[in-house]
Amino acid sequence: MTRYTELAERFGTPAYVYDLGRVAAAKRDLFAALPEELHLFYAAKANPHPELVREMCGGEGRGCRPEISSVGELAAVLEAGADPADVLYTGPGKTEEELAEALTHGVRLFSVESPGDLRRVGAVADRLGVIADCLLRVNSASATASTSIRMTGVPSQFGFDSETLPALRDELVGVAGTRVAGAHFFPLSNAKDEASLIAEFRHTIGVAAQLQEELGIPFRFLDIGGGFAAPYAVAGERPVYGTLRAALAESLDAHFPGWRTGAPRVACESGRYLVGDSGTLLVGVVNLKESRGRRFAIVDGGINTFGGMSGLGRILPVSVEPHGTDAPPEQIASLVGPLCTPGDILGRDIKLPALAPGDVVAVPNAGAYGPTASLLMFLGRPAPVEVVVRGDEVLSASRIQHTRGYEYGRGTR
Repeated sequence: MTRYTELAERFGTPAYVYDLGRVAAAKRDLFAALPEELHLFYAAKANPHPELVREMCGGEGRGCRPEISSVGELAAVLEAGADPADVLYTGPGKTEEELAEALTHGVRLFSVESPGDLRRVGAVADRLGVIADCLLRVNSASATASTSIRMTGVPSQFGFDSETLPALRDELVGVAGTRVAGAHFFPLSNAKDEASLIAEFRHTIGVAAQLQEELGIPFRFLDIGGGFAAPYAVAGERPVYGTLRAALAESLDAHFPGWRTGAPRVACESGRYLVGDSGTLLVGVVNLKESRGRRFAIVDGGINTFGGMSGLGRILPVSVEPHGTDAPPEQIASLVGPLCTPGDILGRDIKLPALAPGDVVAVPNAGAYGPTASLLMFLGRPAPVEVVVRGDEVLSASRIQHTRGYEYGRGTR
């Protein structure tokens, strides 16, 4: 019996297993790849489980700062013990209610996407008698590296078009309740290799320096984004970046000579790289069938369990590791979930062992974009169990609870 079959028997399936030892290792590797003066934001959307956030922001070694995009993520990072003063609040649709809650809890750093977003932050901050430091998120007119997800250089709900910012300068610096503190870039996700990542960072730093000069606003804070790669739902190892530290330092020295002493403070951000390989998804085989010459292995967790990115077409096909069977891969079949929709597919025509009902299969590198990125409410099935371990020690097991049914109110005539 393997460790995963033991956990599946103990807690049931579907289940996620998160190893905090792997979180600590990823954090250590990424900090080692960056100049020691840089801050590192953890994008809570990748996995907001409080125990993972606690390991990320505290734990061994240096700690990350939380980057959030909702009051739900704010609650998670506060439960994990994060300092609200360390939080960066991002997102294009921040409402006044959300802003009031964040500011009341002590969040003071916001990424703003447009003049209207800046005014909204300012109105709430001014009403509460505080000042919000705002980073202008920049949608650069150009980019360099190729990537699976391009976040800049195209029309977007994210960020100010870089070519429009100089003309907006006076409008942006005069908003009550706010202070323009610097700029925020996030040009790409999942760079194809280290050379591409370095090229994109160099481009971003150059654009930021030019923008600072055009605006005439000394940046106190500069977030240059991320793009760190990691395998997702397939076997493989995340890269270790050996030349990034020197390349970043060289570029920052050239464009922002005071960065080593905090003028400006510089940050990167990451999500999947930091938590992706900490997680394994365990699903149980429910049924096997053939239909018009194709095989299907039906498991008890589908897009309701691991579906956020699958629904966007970004993870097909997954790879699986068998547990509870010694049979080698010997057939091609589709791995499908239990939902009554043909879209409930985790892997289409992939290599699978000779499975039987009751077997457990594991999806590796599944620590990011799991339950909270999935269709948890669809068909009212329970959320997967989330088991947190450190090595062989089980630290906790929990399940996200969602309300079943509806609360009806009386209408008025």
